[in-house]
Amino acid sequence: MDTARTPKPLSRLAEDLRAVDFTVDALDGLWGGAAAAALHRGERVPARRVLDGRRRAHAGGAVLATLAELFVLGLPVPADEAAEALPRLGLDDAVELGLIRRDGDLVVAALDLRPYAFGDAHGEAHWWILSDLGELALGHALGEHHVLGVGGASTTLSGLMLPTPARRVLDLGTGCGIQAMHASRFADEVVATDISERALELARMNLELNGIEGVELRLGSLFEPVAGERFDRIVSNPPFVITPRTEGVPEYDYRDGGMVGDALVEAVVRGCAEHLEPGGTAQLLANWEYRGGDDGLERAAAWAHGLDHWIVEREVQPVTEYAETWIRDGGTRSGTAAFDRLYDAWLDDFAARGVTEVGFGYVVLRRPVGGDASAAASATDGLARVERRHGAIGSNPAGLGGHLAQCLAAHDRLASLDDGALAALRLTVAGDVTEERHYWPGDADPTAMLLRQGGGFARTISPGTALAALVGACDGELAVGAIVAALAQLLEVDGAALAAELLPEVRELVDDGFLLLPAD
Repeated sequence: MDTARTPKPLSRLAEDLRAVDFTVDALDGLWGGAAAAALHRGERVPARRVLDGRRRAHAGGAVLATLAELFVLGLPVPADEAAEALPRLGLDDAVELGLIRRDGDLVVAALDLRPYAFGDAHGEAHWWILSDLGELALGHALGEHHVLGVGGASTTLSGLMLPTPARRVLDLGTGCGIQAMHASRFADEVVATDISERALELARMNLELNGIEGVELRLGSLFEPVAGERFDRIVSNPPFVITPRTEGVPEYDYRDGGMVGDALVEAVVRGCAEHLEPGGTAQLLANWEYRGGDDGLERAAAWAHGLDHWIVEREVQPVTEYAETWIRDGGTRSGTAAFDRLYDAWLDDFAARGVTEVGFGYVVLRRPVGGDASAAASATDGLARVERRHGAIGSNPAGLGGHLAQCLAAHDRLASLDDGALAALRLTVAGDVTEERHYWPGDADPTAMLLRQGGGFARTISPGTALAALVGACDGELAVGAIVAALAQLLEVDGAALAAELLPEVRELVDDGFLLLPAD
């Protein structure tokens, strides 16, 4: 028996990839930063030219270059070179696996395979991700049943995941499995669902390729595969794209949910209530429509009725820009008759429903700890936070999830504290907060002061003199009440009145992560 070929094919593939250091850093080093940036824009010519030059010069990294050409650039490679690059898997098993196909003396990729690197609360890690071939390799528009790899939305959602432990997690609409894989790093058990059998097969392959256990895959639409079940955490990058339900307009499994407008996102948000354990949290990406002058963000908040919620709008696009974005996403080129036909269909659909803009953002939902979702709507201390945070966010190397978890925990503690209890606490300034002071030339006192948050959502506030002084004194030594009393004496104002002014502002600063509560 050939003992080298006894492990399962995907395990042998992993050994081959590991042996040649098929990683993001190695590939970036292979073709350089400029070519890597071009690839990110969907252009492979610079990377191909670098690899051609290495081949002519007989430079090192030939095996890595072969895999890069084959799976990342989507170019054919000689069969003998492919065999040298995949010695443990072998070409026959690679064909059987659906990874490649033969074309005479050449081998071409049948799947996209590329490295993926990330950092989270558990540290730095890397995986390999299989998905369907993209436009670059196909040379034409995507098929409607295309299974997407890791894109910008995927990394956004994985970065938003709360890094706190969970017993059971549901990944709703798993696609290639990337969110389930991330969830497995902090969950005891993960259930991943999708309406696409092909997506679930690729997810299974990715789990096996990366040696990830504890994930159960289920076929079905939305919450159907988990009817009657509840979870500590739900994560979802649902097919939220608003696509006309018109004959001749392609519907892609990975982005189009088959409902009119933003109805699919509404269904997901409302469905979370019955599938979350008390205290359980859901996190998803979403679109919402602005219709006939109505505020789209307020519409999204209404869907969360009965649940604690924190909804952050990150961007708003006019319907023209939105349509262009998603028509191009499917591979239809601007300036063609097909593009114009689809553009008309999109604009007709929006016009019929009075939609003028589409918002995009993050949705965090939580079932009240008491377990009665309907009670949360009238609760005075429930989380009901809706905000617009357009533009850049702060530096969050391990993702935004840690900041969200910190803010949620702070909100819960603050909700149980009256002003007297808050005044007794010794707060500290978060390590990423800086202060700026601006002066008119020659003035001794600043004309403006700013507090900037380096991480989180990179919030900036302009505090008054008293609040700025209070924040500056929050070093964990003095209680908030003592600082307020000292400021009242210094400013020669009434202490009770100053406390009434500052304590609500202190609550906001704790909610936003500028000030930190003492450890329990």
